[in-house]
Amino acid sequence: MKKLPLFLTALSILASAVPLTGCSKTVKPGDVKGYDEGEQYISMWVHTIEDTPEGEAYKASVERFNEKYDGTYFADIEFIPRNDSGGGYSDKINASVMSGDLPDVITVDGPNISAYAANGIIQPLAELSEEEKSAYLDSILEQGTVDDKLYALGAMESSVGLYYNKAILEEAGIGVPDKDHPWTFSEFLDILEQLKPIMDSKNGYPLDMTFPVGESSIYYYAPFIWSNGGDLISEDGLTADGYFNSDKNAEVFQYFRGLVENKDMSATPIENLFESGRAAFKFDGAWEVNTIYQSYSDIDLGVAPYIVSDNWDGGRYTPTGSWAYAATTKTEHIEAATELVKWMSGVDSGVLLYEKTKSMPSTYAAYDQITTFEEDENYKALYEQLRDYGHPRPKTPVYPQVSTSFQQVLEDVGLSGKNVTNEMDKSVERINAKLKRYTR
Repeated sequence: MKKLPLFLTALSILASAVPLTGCSKTVKPGDVKGYDEGEQYISMWVHTIEDTPEGEAYKASVERFNEKYDGTYFADIEFIPRNDSGGGYSDKINASVMSGDLPDVITVDGPNISAYAANGIIQPLAELSEEEKSAYLDSILEQGTVDDKLYALGAMESSVGLYYNKAILEEAGIGVPDKDHPWTFSEFLDILEQLKPIMDSKNGYPLDMTFPVGESSIYYYAPFIWSNGGDLISEDGLTADGYFNSDKNAEVFQYFRGLVENKDMSATPIENLFESGRAAFKFDGAWEVNTIYQSYSDIDLGVAPYIVSDNWDGGRYTPTGSWAYAATTKTEHIEAATELVKWMSGVDSGVLLYEKTKSMPSTYAAYDQITTFEEDENYKALYEQLRDYGHPRPKTPVYPQVSTSFQQVLEDVGLSGKNVTNEMDKSVERINAKLKRYTR
């Protein structure tokens, strides 16, 4: 499986992080090109380098902000790239927590918003009107809200598609359901079994699926948990026992084990299995559409609804989450910082970011302005899934531990066949060890 884009990798947070006080960066008019007398200076850090499509989009959005608010606000953007292990930017954040040198606004990977809030790194935004909030997808507001306070607004959104090869499903006489009536776990197993003779003739598998190390596991596969009525942690993010190790979750991990035992998928990754026409289905991020279009144009691609438990109640369950903007506890100018956050996550910035990177926007109006999401059936399917069924990853101050634990159980049970109860209980112990500082 190809490497997951950096925006899906969890940030590490200093265990010793403490609430911050003080003044934001002091800059005098003339110190920064374009910053004039009487303007409120707003410093901002972003997680990429300037000389990339993403960086170019952020820079252009800041320039447009400064043009619109000339004489009132001035935003100064600093690019701090992440390295392959996720460090760099997060290391800078961590060091600045201790030194008190944070800027007014930072970008935060969506799943880590709760942890940043709990550790006193970010503060609630200034109040938004109901009209302002209604511009954003429900998943964006849910992701950015902690203890009923809005801390962050997404720069972009994301989703995972159940991709299928239209020619293979046609050959097998299999029709695809609509988004409101997805295949259930049981139905999907029957379909995979039906596809085996065809895929055997192609030296392939019905399903191109892996259990990768890192953030991609929980991002891709937590929906199996949610649609089955389970959770990985309590609603307040502080209790794992009885949630992570529930019977409902055990059923899901065993389901994954069944996929391996039944040879519906390969126990070891096979590069480009789906892209080479040797798999009928594949779970992958929204970026896969553009990858297929650009590099594997001989594949007639379709997007099926993400599958659900036989017990699904119609609730939200599909993957979401990406980078967001938040105001740090360092800033003393929360109104100005919030204006910048709203702008950088707004319609104009979302359209620009899509044009540069093909990232999915965070506002309804941005989708309305991008004709691809109406004219292209695959992008339309991904948007509708995100809009109607998007579910954020667990909100907890120990999110990195929850994510790692999910991946470990998935691999130990799914691939190695270890006892599911034992492995889930071990994970609860590890999560509880991290939760102690928040619950004692």
